[in-house]
Amino acid sequence: MELTGKLIAALPSKSGVSARTGNPWMSREYVMEIPGQYPKKFCFTIFGEDRLKQFNLRKDETVTVQFDIDAHEYNGRWFNEVRAYNVLRPQAPAAAPAPAPSSEQGGGDSADDLPFD
Repeated sequence: MELTGKLIAALPSKSGVSARTGNPWMSREYVMEIPGQYPKKFCFTIFGEDRLKQFNLRKDETVTVQFDIDAHEYNGRWFNEVRAYNVLRPQAPAAAPAPAPSSEQGGGDSADDLPFD
């Protein structure tokens, strides 16, 4: 799934060491606002120091987030997790093509030559 919106909050990073593998981990949560008549907000997580550095997200930035949703149970309650796996930034609009050179010398062989400008 993917959504595009503006990042309105970047929560503090979390880190630790996995009890199972002994490897260090890092994650960070962000809140995005989706525009519309009734704007919606959602929180997503980026997991992994390498992805945090790669995406380098900043508050007030507009991005498209590609994510997976999963749920897990803990003590009889269910919790949703929205984990981003890719972030896309909007591309700058392509430059307008240069206007074709005008033929003001009046050669006249072209089908679109008109007697007026």
